Amino acid sequence: MQPDSFFALNSYHIALVVVGAIVIVAQWLPRLFSDREPASAPLMILFGTGAALLVPNLPTLPDPREAPRIWELVSELTVIIALFGTGMRIDALRPWRRWTPTFRMLGIAMPLTILAVALLGIGFEGLTVAGAILLGAVLAPTDPVLAADVQVGPPQEGVEHPVRFTLTTEAGLNDGLAFPFVYLGLLVAAETVTPGLLVFDWLALDVVYRIAVGGAMGWAGARVLGYVLFSVPRNAVLAETGSGVVALAGVLLCYGSTELVEGYGFIAVAVMGLTLRRVEQDHHFHRRLHDFSESIEHALTAVLLVALGTILPLLFADLTWVHVAFALLLILVVRPLSGWIGLLGSRLAYRDRAVISLYGVRGIGSIYYLCYAGSHMDFANKDELWTLVGLVILLSTILHGFSVGWAMEQIKDD
Repeated sequence: MQPDSFFALNSYHIALVVVGAIVIVAQWLPRLFSDREPASAPLMILFGTGAALLVPNLPTLPDPREAPRIWELVSELTVIIALFGTGMRIDALRPWRRWTPTFRMLGIAMPLTILAVALLGIGFEGLTVAGAILLGAVLAPTDPVLAADVQVGPPQEGVEHPVRFTLTTEAGLNDGLAFPFVYLGLLVAAETVTPGLLVFDWLALDVVYRIAVGGAMGWAGARVLGYVLFSVPRNAVLAETGSGVVALAGVLLCYGSTELVEGYGFIAVAVMGLTLRRVEQDHHFHRRLHDFSESIEHALTAVLLVALGTILPLLFADLTWVHVAFALLLILVVRPLSGWIGLLGSRLAYRDRAVISLYGVRGIGSIYYLCYAGSHMDFANKDELWTLVGLVILLSTILHGFSVGWAMEQIKDD
């Protein structure tokens, strides 16, 4: 006997069909017009928005302003895997002078961006000081998940262009370094900030201690995992099995244990990837592990981008031209100018400095930070911040995604 609703259209199954179709079309459609790598990220967001508007009763993830936890967990896992994979991409750390542009972007350009965004948030949007600091912290780091087109290639590919090296290492390290400013925003929002609190609780603990512990735990975790993968037992090492599951489990172990001792897990997994890559550097397992983690990262990213697209109509309910002006100022003025100032005096060619300064895509990391703040405190300006962050991610993926192929071609002959 058949049920009465034999051909009932289950909304969950409709959602699966929509997500699958969007991801396939977003990857395939650009290839009809260009032989460059497809700019699929903005298309997945835009198609997700279209599906939410056109498909009746389409199930979506809950509004992140009201239920940030699931968004926080999925984006956190995506960033963890992306940061580890970013570290694994780097074939050679030396000579150390090749890191100079990276340190300039982290130590000069990033704080300048946070300051500029915070001031714009207060002046343009009328945000509270806490909301402005939080917005600066959320939008300052570039995204390791969506920046694959400007990063170096997989392990063991050989020559790494200075532009790609800088953008790769910047994206790998600045996510963790933005965390102290998120904590600062939360401290200000809690109205507990005093000079003594800033010196001890924030500077000593949130900046010095957490960063140092993150770096140390990442290095130690990589050495232990490398020993397990490549050394014992010598006649049947795990790396020869080709399975990336054990290594990925080690990444989760490193991240979780770092967070348990109050270090920055994002820094730990990035350092872990950089350090593990030095163990048995020419072993084929590194390429297999990178490809395995990249596949998981791409799958999670696709789901998150489509989900982000479906909730953009909610986030943009109060969108104004002021929001659009703010987002364009960040993408086209603040980031490029901060990057250019940070790279003044470097040995990079003019064109290379321009590309590094321009290409700082925002994405999954910004979602995570804002969800993290939202799940820890009910702060003012929440709706305003989500509108701005959603718009910046959308415009950033569109502008950077459709121009990155051309930009990378400009540096090929440098």
